[in-house]
Amino acid sequence: MAAITAKDVAALRAQTGIGMMECKKALVEAEGDMEKALKVLRERGLAVAAKKEGRIAAEGVVDILRGEGCAAIIEVNSETDFVAKNQTFKDFVKALLRTVLALRPADVPALMASKYDGTDLTVDEKLSEMRFTIGEKISIRRFDVREGYVGTYVHHDSSTAVIVCVDTDAAAAAKPEFADLCKKLALQVAGNTPAPTYVRREEVPAAVLEEEKRIQVAALRNDPKNANKPDNILEKIVIGKMNKFYENVCLLDQGSISEDDMTVGQFVKSVEKQIGAAINVKEFVLYNRGEGLEKREDNFADEIAKLTQK
Repeated sequence: MAAITAKDVAALRAQTGIGMMECKKALVEAEGDMEKALKVLRERGLAVAAKKEGRIAAEGVVDILRGEGCAAIIEVNSETDFVAKNQTFKDFVKALLRTVLALRPADVPALMASKYDGTDLTVDEKLSEMRFTIGEKISIRRFDVREGYVGTYVHHDSSTAVIVCVDTDAAAAAKPEFADLCKKLALQVAGNTPAPTYVRREEVPAAVLEEEKRIQVAALRNDPKNANKPDNILEKIVIGKMNKFYENVCLLDQGSISEDDMTVGQFVKSVEKQIGAAINVKEFVLYNRGEGLEKREDNFADEIAKLTQK
């Protein structure tokens, strides 16, 4: 059997980030062959990954990487926020973003089959390595790419990320006022409560509007103060309430969080005057980490009891 040196173990650990003992075991099994040892660790990673599939992974990060005239956004989940702060995990997410920008996979399954940035491994194989190295379930939930002039924002704890797509002419896009607008639009989407769902009123589906009107009319009729008011009066009251609805769900109708006494739409118009060109806020992508996922609930009393048991 080939002699396994500390240098061999350290070299394998440097490549994989996996613990020294696991690296030594893999080298022994592979009879000192580094490539076979890597394969052994990847295979073990798959086995570990299978055991972790039932676990809840709703922590992690959302992140963005800008390219030339484009930007990619991604959500990668882990079981704990501790892992989400790990630099190896963060580097993994950035490499995934580079992979997305370079290869433009159609969806998550296509991304999983793609070559992971700078390696001969697929993303699926690298993900298995990461699960084995870190010891938690890690999953790639979603990603998106947007082309053109964009504003981006990532919250400091990687809990929220936004891409806003804005159209104008090339000369106007080069002006600092336009770049500032794009940045503030992304911050608006991320920072306003409630977050917008649409850019403008015309995008709200008719069915959504009818349902909101129905709710508002029913609420008015259930108020004794309005019991005897005729329908035409109630309709006028509902119109006023619908304006408030638009302020909640439409980006351009919201009060700007960066400019005093302006709606976002008014702010856009003011920048149009400054740069001398039309501006069209096209769309935005908002990712909130773990949104809609089942959350893990830890019983800390039980954990403390376990730790203090003799």
